[in-house]
Amino acid sequence: MALHLYDTASRSVREFHPARSGTASMYVCGATVQGIPHIGHVRGALNYDVLRRWLIHSGLDVLFVRNVTDIDDKILTKAADAGRPWWEWAATHERAFEEAYTVLGCLPPSIAPRATGHVTQMVELMQRLIDAGHAYAAGGDVYFAVSTFPEYGALSRQKLDEVQQGETLAEGKRDPRDFTLWKSAKPGEPSWPTPWGDGRPGWHLECSAMATTYLGAEFDIHGGGVDLVFPHHENERAQSQAAGDPFARFWLHNAWVTLSGEKMSKSLGNVVSIEAMLRDYRAAELRYYLVQPHYRSTIEYSDGALSEAAQGYRRIEGFLRRAVQRTGTVEPGELAPEFVAAMDDDLSTPAAVAAVHNLVREGNAALDSGDDAKARAAAGSVRAMMGVLGLDPLAPEWAESSAAETPARAALAELVEAMLVERQEARATRDFARADAVRDRLLKAGITVEDTPDGPVWTVKEA
Repeated sequence: MALHLYDTASRSVREFHPARSGTASMYVCGATVQGIPHIGHVRGALNYDVLRRWLIHSGLDVLFVRNVTDIDDKILTKAADAGRPWWEWAATHERAFEEAYTVLGCLPPSIAPRATGHVTQMVELMQRLIDAGHAYAAGGDVYFAVSTFPEYGALSRQKLDEVQQGETLAEGKRDPRDFTLWKSAKPGEPSWPTPWGDGRPGWHLECSAMATTYLGAEFDIHGGGVDLVFPHHENERAQSQAAGDPFARFWLHNAWVTLSGEKMSKSLGNVVSIEAMLRDYRAAELRYYLVQPHYRSTIEYSDGALSEAAQGYRRIEGFLRRAVQRTGTVEPGELAPEFVAAMDDDLSTPAAVAAVHNLVREGNAALDSGDDAKARAAAGSVRAMMGVLGLDPLAPEWAESSAAETPARAALAELVEAMLVERQEARATRDFARADAVRDRLLKAGITVEDTPDGPVWTVKEA
């Protein structure tokens, strides 16, 4: 089965074939760097990182562009409220986002273009639209004329007579449905020169210019959150195609992370920061929690759900450590057919993770029965599958990160896992007195052990 992806534009799962043989091109709407990142922000970044890894595993060279919106009304407002230069405010929070992406294991993008570095390309795009009769200037502003593009609304299923852009009806704007490409200069705001007057770009214009600059007039995948379908992506698609660019062949959208049924949002005050999460969970565990659900399904955040996901990751980690201690170094092996089928089916990570846990159970059973060869093969396959998800517990980035973040826990883990191997060996030979003695020693030290179908899982008892 070849890779199939759900395309928002066609409302169907379509077989993916890259426009250029051997290369996949992806543009993902990145952060508007107005504040610190939260788990709702990074969920999409992780989803598209997994897709990128799967495309690479499938033999494709991936050109991956993730932009930075570093000029925006909210950035200007928050910087002014804080009494800081807008560019310093944006740069500070851009670094925070990059650090979050890195700590959660995202591969670096091929390029991360900033909106402010591409004004020339934006001016060129506006000129093309004006020349084609799809845009007009009025009082220093430039607008896209929605009524001139018959396909408007096709991506988001908006009816043209019901469109509301959420913009004020400024003087010179011909139709309330028209959206702003360029905003005229205002006192105290940054501005750039154009043939229609000084000003700054509109949000939608920025992404069209950056995507085509790096990926060409036609590229494979445009990704972002489901909240971007309208108006942002609808407007990107309209202005790009009106200018004559085929633009994106697939439109992918990840669902939200919600809290009490509402999308995480700074404006609602219901965000959970990355920093707060990493005080209680390791970065790999947080990544597992956000990657395991299907990218198009909503995650309703709760500490209980995150804790359960962390336990699931630890079961996988525990098996791999047992296998290494018993059989020696384990290299990544072959992917299970069920895993491949799941990933090719619109990136079905729940089924892919289920395939991992199935092999973990088989591998633990093999260790218990003394079949080291079978256990070693299972461990190799588990490493390979978790590597595709960016979550291989034995990969250097996670081992080094774990050691750097919690050296005491890393040392404790080595000791506890060795004792659990001893306990499992005792159980396998039906020496239950010895197995119980090991468990009692752990319990006395404050370590509880839970026997699960995937193997033993240990936790430190809370004080």
